[in-house]
Amino acid sequence: MNTEELTTFLKERAAEMPVMDLSIKLNLKGDGVIHVDSKGTENVVSNNDLPADCTVTITPDNFKKLVNGDLNPMMAMMSGKLKIKGDMAVAMKLQDMFKK
Repeated sequence: MNTEELTTFLKERAAEMPVMDLSIKLNLKGDGVIHVDSKGTENVVSNNDLPADCTVTITPDNFKKLVNGDLNPMMAMMSGKLKIKGDMAVAMKLQDMFKK
Protein backbone atom coordinates (compact mmCIF):
# COMPACT_ATOMS: atom_id res chain seq x y z
CA MET A 1 0.00 0.00 0.00
CA ASN A 2 1.25 3.45 -0.83
CA THR A 3 0.37 6.66 1.00
CA GLU A 4 -2.58 7.39 -1.29
CA GLU A 5 -4.07 3.93 -0.73
CA LEU A 6 -3.55 4.17 3.02
CA THR A 7 -5.20 7.61 3.07
CA THR A 8 -8.19 6.29 1.15
CA PHE A 9 -8.45 3.29 3.49
CA LEU A 10 -8.41 5.53 6.58
CA LYS A 11 -10.94 7.95 5.05
CA GLU A 12 -13.33 5.05 4.49
CA ARG A 13 -12.84 3.75 8.03
CA ALA A 14 -13.07 7.24 9.59
CA ALA A 15 -16.41 7.83 7.86
CA GLU A 16 -17.81 4.86 9.80
CA MET A 17 -16.35 5.90 13.18
CA PRO A 18 -17.85 8.24 15.76
CA VAL A 19 -15.98 11.46 16.52
CA MET A 20 -13.52 10.60 19.31
CA ASP A 21 -12.13 14.06 20.23
CA LEU A 22 -8.52 13.27 19.27
CA SER A 23 -6.00 13.70 16.49
CA ILE A 24 -3.42 11.24 15.21
CA LYS A 25 -0.61 11.66 12.71
CA LEU A 26 0.92 8.71 10.88
CA ASN A 27 4.49 9.48 9.84
CA LEU A 28 5.16 7.04 7.00
CA LYS A 29 8.95 7.37 7.17
CA GLY A 30 9.67 9.55 4.15
CA ASP A 31 6.56 8.50 2.24
CA GLY A 32 4.44 11.32 3.65
CA VAL A 33 2.02 11.72 6.52
CA ILE A 34 -1.61 10.98 7.17
CA HIS A 35 -3.41 13.18 9.69
CA VAL A 36 -6.66 12.00 11.28
CA ASP A 37 -8.57 14.76 13.06
CA SER A 38 -11.48 13.36 15.03
CA LYS A 39 -12.62 16.55 16.71
CA GLY A 40 -15.63 18.74 16.12
CA THR A 41 -18.49 17.30 14.11
CA GLU A 42 -16.71 14.84 11.80
CA ASN A 43 -13.55 12.82 11.23
CA VAL A 44 -11.20 14.47 8.74
CA VAL A 45 -8.35 12.54 7.12
CA SER A 46 -5.72 14.44 5.13
CA ASN A 47 -2.09 14.35 4.11
CA ASN A 48 -1.39 17.65 5.86
CA ASP A 49 1.54 17.63 8.29
CA LEU A 50 -0.38 19.11 11.22
CA PRO A 51 0.20 18.83 14.98
CA ALA A 52 -1.53 15.88 16.63
CA ASP A 53 -2.18 14.41 20.07
CA CYS A 54 -0.12 11.40 19.02
CA THR A 55 2.33 10.64 16.21
CA VAL A 56 2.83 7.07 15.05
CA THR A 57 5.93 6.44 12.93
CA ILE A 58 5.84 3.32 10.76
CA THR A 59 6.69 2.30 7.19
CA PRO A 60 3.78 1.86 4.76
CA ASP A 61 4.58 -1.88 4.45
CA ASN A 62 4.52 -2.38 8.22
CA PHE A 63 1.33 -0.34 8.48
CA LYS A 64 -0.30 -2.65 5.95
CA LYS A 65 0.86 -5.67 7.98
CA LEU A 66 -0.54 -4.06 11.13
CA VAL A 67 -3.91 -3.43 9.48
CA ASN A 68 -4.05 -6.98 8.09
CA GLY A 69 -3.22 -8.48 11.50
CA ASP A 70 0.14 -9.79 10.29
CA LEU A 71 2.10 -7.57 12.71
CA ASN A 72 1.47 -7.48 16.44
CA PRO A 73 1.45 -3.82 17.63
CA MET A 74 3.32 -4.59 20.86
CA MET A 75 6.00 -6.61 19.07
CA ALA A 76 6.27 -3.87 16.44
CA MET A 77 6.95 -1.31 19.18
CA MET A 78 9.47 -3.53 20.95
CA SER A 79 11.34 -4.22 17.71
CA GLY A 80 11.37 -0.56 16.64
CA LYS A 81 9.08 -1.07 13.63
CA LEU A 82 6.50 1.20 15.27
CA LYS A 83 7.24 4.31 17.31
CA ILE A 84 4.74 6.36 19.25
CA LYS A 85 5.26 9.93 20.37
CA GLY A 86 2.63 11.64 22.47
CA ASP A 87 -0.49 10.22 24.09
CA MET A 88 -0.32 6.40 24.04
CA ALA A 89 -4.06 6.15 24.79
CA VAL A 90 -4.77 8.00 21.53
CA ALA A 91 -2.60 5.50 19.62
CA MET A 92 -4.60 2.64 21.12
CA LYS A 93 -7.81 4.15 19.71
CA LEU A 94 -6.30 4.00 16.23
CA GLN A 95 -6.76 0.21 16.43
CA ASP A 96 -10.52 0.74 16.32
CA MET A 97 -10.17 2.17 12.83
CA PHE A 98 -8.66 -1.11 11.60
CA LYS A 99 -11.44 -3.38 12.79
CA LYS A 100 -14.09 -4.30 10.30
